[in-house]
Formats: sequence, C-alpha cells, structure tokens
Amino acid sequence: MTAEAAVEILRAGGTAVDAAIAAAFMACVCEPVLTSPGGGGFALLKPETGVPELVDFFAQTPLRPNPNASGFDEVFADFGTTTQRFHIGPASAATPGFVPGILHLHARAATLPLEELAAPAIAAARDGFKVTAFQAHLAAVVAPILSATSAARNLFAPDGRLHAEGSHWSNRGMASFFEALCRSPQSFARQELVAAMLDTQHDSHLGSADFEQYRVESRTPLALDLGSARVFTNPAPAAGGILVARTLMGLAGDTPLHHAEALDETDHARRDAGGDLAQLLETLGPPQTRGTTHISVADAAGRAVAMTLTNGEGNGEIVGDFGFMLNNMLGEEDVNPKGASGWPLGVRLSSMMAPTIATGRHGELLVLGSGGSSRIRSTIAQVMAHAILANKPIDQSVFQPRLHVEGDHLDIEAGFSHADEEALRNRFPNHRVWPGTSMYFGGCHAVARSSDGQFSAVGDPRRGGVGIVV
Repeated sequence: MTAEAAVEILRAGGTAVDAAIAAAFMACVCEPVLTSPGGGGFALLKPETGVPELVDFFAQTPLRPNPNASGFDEVFADFGTTTQRFHIGPASAATPGFVPGILHLHARAATLPLEELAAPAIAAARDGFKVTAFQAHLAAVVAPILSATSAARNLFAPDGRLHAEGSHWSNRGMASFFEALCRSPQSFARQELVAAMLDTQHDSHLGSADFEQYRVESRTPLALDLGSARVFTNPAPAAGGILVARTLMGLAGDTPLHHAEALDETDHARRDAGGDLAQLLETLGPPQTRGTTHISVADAAGRAVAMTLTNGEGNGEIVGDFGFMLNNMLGEEDVNPKGASGWPLGVRLSSMMAPTIATGRHGELLVLGSGGSSRIRSTIAQVMAHAILANKPIDQSVFQPRLHVEGDHLDIEAGFSHADEEALRNRFPNHRVWPGTSMYFGGCHAVARSSDGQFSAVGDPRRGGVGIVV
C-alpha cells in the first residue's frame, strides 16, 4: 500500500518528491510501528541536475529537562533469536520533526496539492485494510509497547488481542488528522497538533518552546567515490552515513569475511570515538575524488528521493484522538546512550538512518536506504558493496544473506555457503548463526536505473518490502 500510494501519484503526473510524500503518509497508516507523525526522518533529494540535498527533520532533544518527568520504562522487542531493549513512556519522547519535514518538502519541491498527496492514506485509514503476515509479526515483536497504555490497547488491540493476520484494521483518528493537516497545514501543525502532543505528554520533557524552536535543516550530503559511482549519504550530525562510508572505504575484498572484517573495524572505530563524529570523519581520510521504514523513488526526469522515517518504536502514548504514538527516541540506546538523563539539550539526535543515492558516469542511478536500528549501517554497506563493487543486480544485492558486527559479536544470517560460514565462525568466536532470514537484519528498499535507462525496483522481504516500476 505504501508503494502503491507513490505509484498513484506518479501516474497522476507527480514527481519523485510528490510520490515520496504520499508514501510517507501511507506508511503512517499501515506501518505505524515503524513510522508516525510523532517521529521524524531524513530525505535525500536528487534534482534533475545538480548536487543532492539532505533534508533533516529528525527528532531533537528537549530544550530543558523536566524534573517532574516520569515514564522511562524498560521493554524488550523479541526477534525470536534475540531481544533488544528499549525504553518507553512520556520521558522517552523527543521533539518530533515529521510534520514540519513533510510540509517543508511539500513547499520546497512538490508539484501537487497536499490533499491529493494525502488522499490515498486518508482513504486507507478511514476504510481500513487487511493486516498482512509481516504487520502481525511486527506487532508481536513490540507487543509490550502497543499494549503499554489503555489508549494504545484501544487502537492496536481493541478486543484484547493485537490485530492478527487477515483481520481488518482501520484508523479513523489518523484519517481525521491528515484531513485537518491538509485543510490548514501551518496553523494546525503549530497549534492544535502541538496542543494535543503536549496534553498527551504532560509528564515528558517537552514544552511549547521545543516545538516553536524546531527547524528543518538543509545539509550538504557526505560524498565519496565507490568504484565508478559517486555516493551521497547522510552527513553529521547523523552517524549512519559516516559509518556506512567508513565500512565501504575499509573493504579489502568482496567475500563475506572481508565484509565482516570491515564491519568489525568500523564498529571498533565507532566505540573508540565515543560518539565523536568528527573523529570518525577524520578516519575517512582527506577529501577524495572518490528503531525505521525506508522509501526510495526515482522518476523519468532524473529526480530521486531516498527517505528514511522512524518513530523509534513509539513511546506507548497515543496523541489525542489522532491515532498515532509519539516517538521514544530518548529511549533508544543506539541513538541516545545517555538514557533517562544527561542528554545534550536542544540538539539533533545522532541517527543511524542513512538514506543514500549513488550516481554513475553513464546515467546509472541507485537509490536506497534501510530500517533496522543499529543494523542499518551494516545493511546499506553490504548492499552497496554487492551492487556497486561486485556489479550484482539490485535484487540479488538486497536478497544476499547479511552480517552484523557489534561489540566483537557477529550475527550471521542464514544462507551463506558452508565454507564462508566456517570462515566467519573461525574469525569471530563470539557469534550467533540465525536459523533463517530476519527483519533484525534491516530492510533495504531500492530503486535502480541502468545506463540504458531501464528501471528496476526491489523491496526487501525481510520487512515486507515492495518494489514497483511504473
């Protein structure tokens, strides 16, 4: 449905930016665990000609701590083979940037009216849709969050159980939210929406000044050469693009062991830097001539958008009657290692999200990104290594089994040859071999254009992805 919303807009004459906005609205409806109007994200925009631009509308830390803030509760997401710890509750919420970001993108580069871009999402939220196997699985993974409050239970488990595969689910509150946003975008976003968020989050660190002073930022992408391609990705203060670049620059070969060793070296550099992104940037060398959901769109005119969105996992609190949760970005250890207190005031959180675009010398184009918390950096680096350095088709590059290294521990997805798996096991005694593929290893959704102008699109089955060529 997210992909089809973009397709509908492209067929109506919209641009890649128009289509990405429509897909973002729809993702809020049918991917509410992954993205929400209460979250934020990044969009990397490639114009017909010229240098790409990174639009940063990620979550920001509150301007001042509230000594009376409460609700920073520990929960675990259960991936089956492993679990991941998060914190939820009012005190885990950071200032969201989704709505300001979408309105900025619309004013900056869209061509169709906002109500036309939101129409597919409004219809889906009002009329409902059939829950897929992936949606049901994802809800089960974060069940403690979706059932954390009575309002959350009323939305996600109205009969006492989470929506099961094949069941019908509608969200009239979100339909009303998008309708109100389209009627009066700026005044609604600055007044009614902020009031509803503050009323819901009265025990949080957020105040009216956090929303008044939030700004969408335009940044110059981090750029590097990889093989014959020019790669553009998310710059500081986000960490994901830097870590992806560092991994790619450290590859000594194209075997799974080479990939694992480059990931390991990058992880050591990340931990040694202690969050100092400037230090990580220095290790890339001098300039060379060389908690998420992701949407990739390219149009026939040569414009492209790589947009990665997140709500963390949601903080358990539903905003008013609008049918969505506010984020829990202060409760994600990978984004905010300071935890309940000690985070810097009024700054962008350092995200692992890394929307990426690569261009070739003969008109080639690759647009990609991924969800997957700390695994985002591993996913994007490996897919790009397959697609650009090994020259594999984009579908093969996405479907290849994956690795992730963190804290000297190697996770090995099922599917490697016996010889490669044995080499990985011997090199990394601290390892875990997964019995199958898993959403734990991210979800890379990509669009590619070859030198002869042919398009291909692939959605990662690990996260229920869909690719459509119009």
